[in-house]
Amino acid sequence: MRLKFPALAAGLAIAIAAVPVAAAEVFGAGATFPDLIYAKWIEAYSAKTDVALSYQSIGSGGGIKQIETRNVTFGATDKPLDARELDEHGLVQFPTLMGGIVPVINVAGVRSGELVLDGPTLAKIFLGEIARWDDPALKQLNPTLALPAEAITVVHRSDGSGSTFNFTNYLSKVSETWKTKVGFEFAVNWPVGVGAKANRGVAGEVADTDAAIGYVEYAYAKQQGLTHANMINRDGKVVAPEFKSFQAAAANADWTARNFGVMLTDQPGEAAWPIAAATFILMHQA
Repeated sequence: MRLKFPALAAGLAIAIAAVPVAAAEVFGAGATFPDLIYAKWIEAYSAKTDVALSYQSIGSGGGIKQIETRNVTFGATDKPLDARELDEHGLVQFPTLMGGIVPVINVAGVRSGELVLDGPTLAKIFLGEIARWDDPALKQLNPTLALPAEAITVVHRSDGSGSTFNFTNYLSKVSETWKTKVGFEFAVNWPVGVGAKANRGVAGEVADTDAAIGYVEYAYAKQQGLTHANMINRDGKVVAPEFKSFQAAAANADWTARNFGVMLTDQPGEAAWPIAAATFILMHQA
C-alpha cells in the first residue's frame, strides 16, 4: 500500500502524455516496488487513450539499464540517481510514490504486529548472528511472546533490487557491522539466506517456508496476507507499517532538492516508519 505524492501522483501519466500519439506503444520497466499501483494506473490510462502502455517489473537495476540504453520509454527505480549519473545519460528523475519496506515472517502462532524488532537486531538476523527465533535478543524485545526454538530461514532478493538498496541502506545506518561487512546496493553479498526474485518471489518464499523472515514492499505483504513485524524507530518508538507512519517518515524530507534524490530510511519522528522509501521515474530529456 503506497501513498501518492500530492503534486506528483499523476507524474507518470503526464510524462506518458508527452509521448507523440503516433508512437505505437510506450514501454516501461524497472522497480517491483510500485508494480501493483502502476498496473492500476496503466489500466485507467489505457481505457481513456489510444496509446498502448506496458510496464515490466524487472527490478530497479534492470530499469536503470533499460532506460540508459534507450530500450524503454521510461525506467523505474527505488534508488534515486545522483546528478552525475543523470547528466551522463541525459535523464530526468521524479518521484511518483512512497511506501514502506516491511520485515515479513512465517512463525507459528505469531500474528501481524506481535513481533517487535529494532534495527540492530534485524541486522544481526540478516548477518546470521541471530540464527534462532528463541534467541535472547529476540526474547528481550518480546518478553511476552512465545517464540519457538526453531532455526531462522532468511529470505532475500536474488535480483538487482531497489527494495534491497533501501533495506540494506537502513541496515547500514543502524549497524556498523553491516555497513562494514556488507554495505548497501541493488545487490549485495548476503551473509546467509536463500534468494528469491522480485518482491513477489520473496513474499511467496516466506509464505511457503516455516520460520522464515524476509523483506517486501508493504503492498505485497497485504496482498499475500503475510505476517509483518513492527519496528522500533530512530526515536525509540514502536511503530506499525501504515499510511501515517510512511507519511511521518517523509515529513522532513526536502523534495525541492535537485532531481528529488531523497532517501527516507531511518528518519527522525516518533511516528516514522524506519524503512520507508520513495520510487522514481527516469526519462530521457529528449
